[in-house]
Amino acid sequence: MDRESGPNRDAKVAQSCGGLIVRVHGGHFYVQTQDGIIDCTIRGRLRRERRGTDVVAIGDRVCWTPTEEGRGIIESVAPRERVLSRRPPPPRPGAVVDTEQVIVANPDQVLVVFAHRNPPTNPLMLDRYLVACEASELPVVIVANKIDLGPEEDEDPFALYREIGYQVLDTSAATGENVEALRDLLRGKLSVLTGPSGAGKSSLLNALWPDLELRVGDISTYHDRGKHTTVVAELLNPEPGIYVADTPGMRVFLFWDIDPEQLDAFFPEMSPYLGECRFQPCTHTHEPGCAVQEAVEAGEISDIRYDSYVKMFEYGF
Repeated sequence: MDRESGPNRDAKVAQSCGGLIVRVHGGHFYVQTQDGIIDCTIRGRLRRERRGTDVVAIGDRVCWTPTEEGRGIIESVAPRERVLSRRPPPPRPGAVVDTEQVIVANPDQVLVVFAHRNPPTNPLMLDRYLVACEASELPVVIVANKIDLGPEEDEDPFALYREIGYQVLDTSAATGENVEALRDLLRGKLSVLTGPSGAGKSSLLNALWPDLELRVGDISTYHDRGKHTTVVAELLNPEPGIYVADTPGMRVFLFWDIDPEQLDAFFPEMSPYLGECRFQPCTHTHEPGCAVQEAVEAGEISDIRYDSYVKMFEYGF
């Protein structure tokens, strides 16, 4: 039960709004204010009012009350304009998780970082990120890192995404290729930098701002995938006008609040064929006379992307 008597009740007069959550860790919520970073807790009633989702996440705008020097308590959270979120992995086999895990609140754009090589790009995982952004109406850029290593077998794993119309920026943290172009994309925005472990998110940020000194991990040779280096999501403000959410690398990205029956709407290349199928509604997985399946057979829709669609539709979110 919240007690708002004595000093806390009087402090309500000094409540400040517009604070920005820049870090969440271990029950502490760090709020950036005009006077610096304030270490806050949250009112118990907020936990009760915001069941089913993270109560406070990086990117949230909050009102807070000071309690002592450098500390405070969060009184309210402004409505979120949009979020990048996921369903957290179940803690044990067969468990059902119905809580929204907010990766970042109120982002302007998402930069999904995958590698040309080491680790190899997993199209299904990339497509999951893209669908999540499409569903949340979030502008998305694919950052194809480690271009210096070159694609395996002279194949560009990102070519089909360029053809669909996604913006793809080839970068190299090692050589500096297009690092300044990446900075230009970040200016004036709150951006999410996300993607699988080992793709080079922290390396790119270090290349832009060496003073950040973010920890960088090696690639596991046994699994040919990255090791987690960023362990706590944090909103960085490396220069004026730029906020970058550096998020932990993810090996699982489960959708939150996406209806399988609407999945086709989040594959832009399918849009010309929707409504042209013989049967309505059509799942585009087995029905005869399906315009989407015919487009795949004709090479008008990538079979890689279609395979991702079918796996998402049939094997769960």
